[in-house]
Amino acid sequence: MLNNFLGEDGAKRVTQWIVFTLVFLSLFLVVKVLGDFKRLPNIGKEVYPQSTIMVSGTGEALAIPDIATFSFSVTETAVTVKGAQEKATQKINAALAVVKEAGVEDKDIQTSNYNVYPKYEYSSAVCPRPLSPTISSDGSISSSVAMYCPPGKQILTGYEVDQTITVKVRKIEIVGDLVTKVGVAKVSNISGVQFEVDKREQFISEARNKAIKDAREKAKELAKQLGVRLGDIISYNDNGNYPVFYGAMGKGGDMMSASSAPAPVQLPQGETKITSNVSITYEIK
Repeated sequence: MLNNFLGEDGAKRVTQWIVFTLVFLSLFLVVKVLGDFKRLPNIGKEVYPQSTIMVSGTGEALAIPDIATFSFSVTETAVTVKGAQEKATQKINAALAVVKEAGVEDKDIQTSNYNVYPKYEYSSAVCPRPLSPTISSDGSISSSVAMYCPPGKQILTGYEVDQTITVKVRKIEIVGDLVTKVGVAKVSNISGVQFEVDKREQFISEARNKAIKDAREKAKELAKQLGVRLGDIISYNDNGNYPVFYGAMGKGGDMMSASSAPAPVQLPQGETKITSNVSITYEIK
């Protein structure tokens, strides 16, 4: 029909113009729609539920300590480093022999501290006595002359060697007797007797499971009171596991001599309570 009014060439030009206009309008609509989608805040992002319930739970696990650790140290002084080291080594070796005789393996014996210090003493200088006043031939008295007093100084008197050994005891029933025998070996100090649980992870897992169950029960009860249903878990946070110790903690006592034949030290190990705290957020349906 267009050919009748516009001729063949005119009809082609009109057809091309219509096609171009349709393509342009189509592109314009596509660009506009994409722009509108980009302005939407949740497109391409995770939609976080607006209605949630957050609860916390606590769980506990009790464990009987099955290992113990303690430290003993030796401090010796001498004029030379070698002399101080020899004296300290002699006492350390005697104490280590007692420890190994009790069945403690080499892997559970560790030097946790070793120091060598110079020892000084402060020496004050002797100030000379001031001159006495003199009387001249004309009867005048001359004043005393101020004397210089030299400063004191530090004098090296010897060396001190300090060595600390940390022992892990896996036969917990012998700890008290072992501490007593180490003391008889004339070490300078015994300290830090602590009772621990060797395989803590299983008790941590037990406490965590109880904490999660506690939080779940609280969430169900709260949802029931609100008249809603719980959905998926949105977030979970483990606030850590904290050991709490019960029972006596050994602190070491006075050093004992071999002639006193002391009774074994009593060191009740008590029990350890491991606590887990968790926080869980549920979606509300």
